Amino acid sequence: QFLHRHMAFSVLRVLVCLWVLVCLVIPVFNMSTKHLEKSTGVFLVTSPEDPSALVDGRPSPASRKFVSPVIDDLVLKISAQMANSGLAALFNNCLPNTLDTTVNNFTAKGPDGLPDTFVITGDIPAMWLRDSTNQVLPYVPYASQDPRLQTMLLGVIFRQAKSILNDSYANAFNYGPTGSPWQSDKRTPPMNPALWEGKYELDSLVAHIVLSNAYWNATKDTTPFQNAIWQRAIERVIETISTQQKASWEDLPPAYFFQRQGTEPIDTLLHGVGVPSNHTGMSKSPFRPSDDAATLPFPIGANAMAASALRTLAPLFAPTGPANNATTYANINTLAEQITQGIQTYGVINHPTFGKMYAYEVDGFGNAYCMDDANLPSLLSLPYLGWCAKDDPIYLNTRKFVLSNNNPYYFSGSAGAGVGGPHVGLGWIWPMSIIMQAQTSSDDTEIKACLDMLLKSSAGTGFMHESFWLTNVGQYTRPWFAWANSQFGHLILTLAQEKPYLIFK
Repeated sequence: QFLHRHMAFSVLRVLVCLWVLVCLVIPVFNMSTKHLEKSTGVFLVTSPEDPSALVDGRPSPASRKFVSPVIDDLVLKISAQMANSGLAALFNNCLPNTLDTTVNNFTAKGPDGLPDTFVITGDIPAMWLRDSTNQVLPYVPYASQDPRLQTMLLGVIFRQAKSILNDSYANAFNYGPTGSPWQSDKRTPPMNPALWEGKYELDSLVAHIVLSNAYWNATKDTTPFQNAIWQRAIERVIETISTQQKASWEDLPPAYFFQRQGTEPIDTLLHGVGVPSNHTGMSKSPFRPSDDAATLPFPIGANAMAASALRTLAPLFAPTGPANNATTYANINTLAEQITQGIQTYGVINHPTFGKMYAYEVDGFGNAYCMDDANLPSLLSLPYLGWCAKDDPIYLNTRKFVLSNNNPYYFSGSAGAGVGGPHVGLGWIWPMSIIMQAQTSSDDTEIKACLDMLLKSSAGTGFMHESFWLTNVGQYTRPWFAWANSQFGHLILTLAQEKPYLIFK
């Protein structure tokens, strides 16, 4: 009888422990897995007491998806000069991570004679227009030194162009027509098997322009710009952005409609179109860079990114440019000016604490939503996007707001401080926001503090993550998030050029 009671007590104790574990872990896990397209769960690790203990986390040379001797040499050169061995190890792992692990398919010459490159995000087997651009951007300045790398980047540009021609309102695509968990979404235009997801985000289209601009500036190679596929894709981008300038009552029936069944309101749109919009000159974006539904239709960050990218794109279509199309040239310039005027008229508000600053989203009816999100384009990233200077007074006021508790998605705890967002919820800090804080700062002390937080946030894994819990860097989401890794690599390359004394011996 004693033995039976003892066994019963032991079983009860195990069940109680399991119940406590479930209560603690499952709600957190569910919170971060609610969006299958962008989150894969919360990971718990014990981070090393010494962040400099990071080791080489790259795959073996034979297992790397794509190898660029130029990038490998660059990694070794920069790492060897860095004073902090932990940051050096982090850079060593992060900068080449997209090449090492996410260039899933590359051919220098496809059936149509064009290079083709399919770049997955990391832990999701699909190619986002926005992510793929940001993943490869740090490599573009070195393309002319490595012909195979240049061809790979051309493949990304052409793959993006073809994807846009397939559906300019989609954000993510499959390698082939294999479908996805989101094929049942109610949508105009309708879902098709080539799409992974069909959320319309203005910045996704602009990301293609950004990569094209960067490629031209780095290489002066006319190959993509004189190709009919790329030119048609740009015309489709301009047409789509222009269509989304319409006020709600001008857009009936709507050019874009989206509804999804689920448990999260930020995964679908009110009545399939979102809240009403007025005419502002800006372009609507029903979904944000985080793939979450917008609160108000006009995002200032994405529109600022669009205006800046369009201005850089225009010379390619000028009479002396490689694309040389007078109509497209005029349309690009007109669109850039309309969006700029819209931001200046509707996007600047008077905050009771911070004065003149940019709102995160507006509707053109006088309503504004004050917040910022870690995902790019953000308000914090406006100088990085080319919209304004780092010392612009309106931006500085905006920056003070973003990096304060007045921003509902700014979090601070014992593990760090930074911007998060609705995507994984309250309390989760995104390293991407800390990277952008450093990227847009002129203050050496602030930049050093950001580097320290970024190193600690890796939790001994040697990589950036999507987010970490404000009191525990060892509790994080998405261990394989290539965009954040590239963004960190880009930050180090920028500091190596502009402020080498902060990171070098």
